[in-house]
Amino acid sequence: MRVFLDFFLRTEHVTFVANSKTMAYTHLLVEKSEQIAEITINRPDKLNALNREVIDQLSRCFQELEQDGSVRCIILTGAGEKAFVAGADISEFANFSVEQGRDLSEEGHRKLFSLVEELNKPVIAAVNGFALGGGLELAMGCHIRIASDNARMGLPEVSLGVIPGYGGTQRLPRLVGKGRAMEMITTAQMINAETALNYGLVNHVVPQAELMDKAHEIAGKIIKNSPTAIGFAIQAVNALDNKEVDGFQEEIELFGEAFGTGDFKEGTTAFLEKRKPDFKGN
Repeated sequence: MRVFLDFFLRTEHVTFVANSKTMAYTHLLVEKSEQIAEITINRPDKLNALNREVIDQLSRCFQELEQDGSVRCIILTGAGEKAFVAGADISEFANFSVEQGRDLSEEGHRKLFSLVEELNKPVIAAVNGFALGGGLELAMGCHIRIASDNARMGLPEVSLGVIPGYGGTQRLPRLVGKGRAMEMITTAQMINAETALNYGLVNHVVPQAELMDKAHEIAGKIIKNSPTAIGFAIQAVNALDNKEVDGFQEEIELFGEAFGTGDFKEGTTAFLEKRKPDFKGN
């Protein structure tokens, strides 16, 4: 099933309210409440497909939220009930040269997919429907994935004569194993939510009506903890996939660094005083 979409309409204009400040994105809705930010890719008529404009806006939004001290966890989802992100805009690259293709992939990695993975705040992907091609790659860049029971996931790029270019060949094997990843990529077939759960591609599967509640439930547990320590933990876990870094040494260094933070002092003091900690993220 080919769900990568050709589209040209770029006329949607949406505003969002964040802490009483109105900001504008053409393809995103963003809401912030109680230290949790929710980003919705808002192109339901295009099944929330990615193009360069959407990627640029997501990149800017994630960077702004990372610098926002009032936000400690981010939830990413797609508008409507059909799709998280159903793929990429083929019309943007159908006539690209070899060099342009390389640049497209490199730019996507830098601007969005690696950016999300390396963010110091946890990002939860709430996968509501199709997550295909770049959509699944975006979900895999997030730190935690939850799927609605109607979700369908896959990397169908080889059916178009190309391969996944936004990290799919690297992140999928790490999550589901080389054999399963090879089968998904080479057959270009979709898997359902239960299979994704069995493969370890998603953490939870819930009815669609409960998807955002489950995402907020997990986010609510995250924000109770030290944001500084969580940032260190993300960095340490990501070191597992960095061949240039000794992950164990990275853990040792970050463990030691944590001892010099205000959050460590607050966390240990609160434990000894038998009270809940009040983490400031310092």
